[in-house]
Amino acid sequence: MEKPTPRPHRFLFPLSILAILLFATAAHAQAVIKVNDNVNMKIGALVQGWADEAQDPTTKGYAQNMFLRRMRFLVAGQVSPSISFFFETDNPNLGKSPKALSSGFVTQDAFIEWKPVSSAFMIDAGMMLPPLCRNCLESAATLLSLDYGTYSFTESAPTQSAVGRDTGFMAKGYLDDSHVEYRAGLFQGVRQAAAAGRTGAGNPFRATGRVMYNVWDTEVGYVIPGMYLGNKKVLSFGVGADHQSSYKAYSADGFLSLPSVNKDAFNGEITLLHFDGGTFLTSIPRQRDMTLQAGYYLAATKVMPFVRFEDQKFSLASNSPKNNQRLQGGLTWYPNGNNFNIKGAYSRVKPKVGNTTNELTVQMQFFYF
Repeated sequence: MEKPTPRPHRFLFPLSILAILLFATAAHAQAVIKVNDNVNMKIGALVQGWADEAQDPTTKGYAQNMFLRRMRFLVAGQVSPSISFFFETDNPNLGKSPKALSSGFVTQDAFIEWKPVSSAFMIDAGMMLPPLCRNCLESAATLLSLDYGTYSFTESAPTQSAVGRDTGFMAKGYLDDSHVEYRAGLFQGVRQAAAAGRTGAGNPFRATGRVMYNVWDTEVGYVIPGMYLGNKKVLSFGVGADHQSSYKAYSADGFLSLPSVNKDAFNGEITLLHFDGGTFLTSIPRQRDMTLQAGYYLAATKVMPFVRFEDQKFSLASNSPKNNQRLQGGLTWYPNGNNFNIKGAYSRVKPKVGNTTNELTVQMQFFYF
């Protein structure tokens, strides 16, 4: 067990790490293999190094960590104009306490996509993100605040998913000149022992769907940006649902990217989630969650201050001791946009019952794809 860091020195660790990172330089390159006009492949990588100092809610001491939050390799390509593929592997939290440097890589995403006629209708098959909410579908390399919303993947472990991913088939498409996006999938979900007299898994498949409407500029692709550096004017609204047996979840979200004439940009996002595991997934109590985040990108200095507020309330008891609120504030420096940046954040968790805790985090990111 780690020895808590004395309280007076808790700021020195992340500040010293930040000072070192400010002298870092970035380089990036892309490898593309092109056989002909119809067959090609490209590769990329995402590396996020973290240094954090987190407070224990019981002892109130601070523990320090330096680790790789994400270490991903990405491969995408097409074998014909109508058939493409995407594969991504990750070695998450490499070196984080309890320290493990040989955990190995896991398959993060792996699917093929068939577009029979046009982008109005496509079919994906494999391991992918079920389309519950916008934040659930955002790229880890373009997140507005530090990491995903706390509640965006509440259902991941109970549904036997891996980092929010599940195996299955999904239909998706873009309508109205790509202003409307729909995704509807049938996924493996939880597999339980067969009921008496039945063979195979004894429960139905998991069904997940989402519809998004873009008022101004359009957004297409497997994952969606979590923020824009003044290069797009976006206003989107989305609703989603997730269901298996008596488990159900619903979402509503809104996103705004509003650039100015000098390329400054306001980025804001709200995510509303409702989860109810029912009698099927009893580890998910009925709850309503909200994540609100906003940032303002300053093009001249390439920095963006951001804030995030989260609220979790359990519906069966308005004064539930599990209720909690979270606040995060930080600053990101984008010397090379999303290809290379440095992010610092202060996070605070305030539970209904128990001690308030704090965390300081510095992240350095390299990304190219």
